[in-house]
Amino acid sequence: MTEMRLDPLSGRWVVISSARATRPDAFVLHAERLAHEPLKPCPFCPGHEEETPPPLASYDEDGAWRVRVIPNKYPAFEGDEPFIVENRGPVFTAGSAGGIHEVLVLSPSHSSSWSDLSDEQAGLVMTVLRDRIAQHAASKNLRYSQAIVNAGREAGASVEHPHGQLLGMSFVPRELAEEQARFARFTARCLLCTTIEAEESVNQRVVYKDDHVVVLCPYWSSVPYELLIIPRVHSPHLHMAEDDDVKAAGIALRTALAAMVAAIGDVAYNVVFHSAPFRIGEPFHWHIHVVPKATTRAGFEMGTGVAINIVPPEMATTELIAELDRSR
Repeated sequence: MTEMRLDPLSGRWVVISSARATRPDAFVLHAERLAHEPLKPCPFCPGHEEETPPPLASYDEDGAWRVRVIPNKYPAFEGDEPFIVENRGPVFTAGSAGGIHEVLVLSPSHSSSWSDLSDEQAGLVMTVLRDRIAQHAASKNLRYSQAIVNAGREAGASVEHPHGQLLGMSFVPRELAEEQARFARFTARCLLCTTIEAEESVNQRVVYKDDHVVVLCPYWSSVPYELLIIPRVHSPHLHMAEDDDVKAAGIALRTALAAMVAAIGDVAYNVVFHSAPFRIGEPFHWHIHVVPKATTRAGFEMGTGVAINIVPPEMATTELIAELDRSR
């Protein structure tokens, strides 16, 4: 059966078509774990710290670091300047690219992705991410910080050692502005508070939950095994969230990623953290998107902006819960 579903966070339509999952090689597995990575010491591994710029923050224990935050050697944004737009012609518009670009090394272990972290380490990484965003928020010219984790070359990672990136920028990007607009148009309380309530009521797409966070395969999933992590406590800003909620989100993310890897194999994925712009609050509810690269985006998706998802989120949820049960 094929069905259209509307994503209330983006306003985009999604096609749910389970029949297409029967195609040969429907899923793209991460066959080569960055096999083309240069055969030289990893700059993110312990003992090679001199190969990176001096850390902006280091979280140590017993003389050894557990999480490091370093400047990106190839920044997308740099410089302490406000966002200024310049018109250079009828179709030529430019803007300044001030900001900051940081790398967050998740663990000393070269092979431990977020899905492999302990509860303590997952909570620490999430806390570090929150604290760095708080540092960005104190800058007068930064308006928003985008935290991401790219796992696997297909997801955009250029170094195998698990790491995230934090990009502070002097403007609010369109994707975030569109989510803000969707929250503003939603008339029944908060969009994501309502989502938690509705999903727990029907109990068809809840993968994991505890007192602090809920993990869903959202009703409007645009790709197979897409995940949405929502803290229960309503707060627009990740950098203002309480310790318990932040740590619980990190652990929930780890738990859900581990189930996903167990269910579909070593697939590349992106993790995207969405929080309200620094000087804008309500209406918004910070949350985390997980987008696996299990299938490719083809011409129809690019030409229309309409995604085709070959695994209904209800089916994905059943598989992920089964993996969680097996791991207990």
